[in-house]
Amino acid sequence: MTKALQFIKDYKTIELPVKNAIASEFFIQTVNATFMNILPLYMARKGFSDQEIALFITFRFIGVFLLAFPLGKFIKGRKLLSLFFLSNTCVPLFGLSIVFCIAMGWKVAAIISLLLWGASFTFMQIPIFPYILRNSKKSEQTAAISLSYSTWSFGGIISGIVIAILDFINPFFFDEQFILVLFSLVGFGGLIFLKRIGNFNEIYEEHTSIPEKGKHKKRKTDWNLVLRALIPTLIIATGAGLTIPFISLFFDKVHNLGKGGFSVISFVASLLVAYLALLVPKIKEKIGYKIAIPTTQSLAVVSLVALATTQYYSQYSVAVVIATVCYLLRQPLMNMAGPMTSELVLNYVGKNNREITSALTSAIWSGSWMFSGFMVTMLFSYKFTFGAVFLITSLLYAVGVVLYYLLILDYNKREEKGLIEE
Repeated sequence: MTKALQFIKDYKTIELPVKNAIASEFFIQTVNATFMNILPLYMARKGFSDQEIALFITFRFIGVFLLAFPLGKFIKGRKLLSLFFLSNTCVPLFGLSIVFCIAMGWKVAAIISLLLWGASFTFMQIPIFPYILRNSKKSEQTAAISLSYSTWSFGGIISGIVIAILDFINPFFFDEQFILVLFSLVGFGGLIFLKRIGNFNEIYEEHTSIPEKGKHKKRKTDWNLVLRALIPTLIIATGAGLTIPFISLFFDKVHNLGKGGFSVISFVASLLVAYLALLVPKIKEKIGYKIAIPTTQSLAVVSLVALATTQYYSQYSVAVVIATVCYLLRQPLMNMAGPMTSELVLNYVGKNNREITSALTSAIWSGSWMFSGFMVTMLFSYKFTFGAVFLITSLLYAVGVVLYYLLILDYNKREEKGLIEE
């Protein structure tokens, strides 16, 4: 094995049931990555305006937002495998429904399908990290979380390369509608890996256990700790919601790259994200949270600023080259911090607060993206350009980076005092 791939051995010891759960998550993320890039283009081809696209996509995040908090309360002390089955069934099913409703021009039905589609993701997104932390050894948790986090990138890799090949073969036959239907069907493949888990004795917190003498039956959520941990996520998520759902439209309308060209870029970006995300355990071991998180996020902000400004000289052929390079830098730099910030936050809040923190994280991302979707709709109506919107994102990211750094300092202080659970 070459030196560049030696890090793979860190993932071999992850428990097989955890690997299978993460494999099923990969199929969900493949559907997610495809719809994130292709659905806006499909809606544009069907005559939807930029404002309508932003508004419709927002309903996907409303579904997650509404379900996240009650689901987070529900999963505490319960087995999680059945929720993974539900997600792996409903995400592809409602994906097909979205495509059908848009094709038929049923706008209200499309909104309902997007709402239910988004809600279906929560049954995988919210329980997966608690499942990993419950069923993995402490020494393997960073690797397992990094692998789970990388499923989005691996989904983007497969999606990007398949779409690029199909577009090269026949862009008219293999159009946006065909691609969305194809990957919705592929999404059902996650059920195969969930069935492989079989009768695994899943570890979970006892929901009705009798407390020891002198102890409370159930500790209350430490809301002060949870909210302190999630404020940086709120800022970063709000910024991301202004940009990520619309990046394919940016390349399509500003730099004239259709689904084929953008899919190639998306494939390369996903490849870089996956590789660097899998290096996270080594990076964390060598330089720690304090350097790794702020450095990668700060460089990502610089890349996004440079990406946004390409709109202002897009008439020159060099603009699309610079935009592509900046996108290929921004994606891995910002995303490789994700596994570290997730582990940081969940360890910071402690075992008693993990489920609710995971739920609130999903609620924050979805709620922020929902708010951002409405905000983008409004900004587009006032003739804001993509570049201006992306620069707003850069400002929010910069604030988020500072807040994460302050959280890391507090984490280190709590760790020195023995307040971080092993």
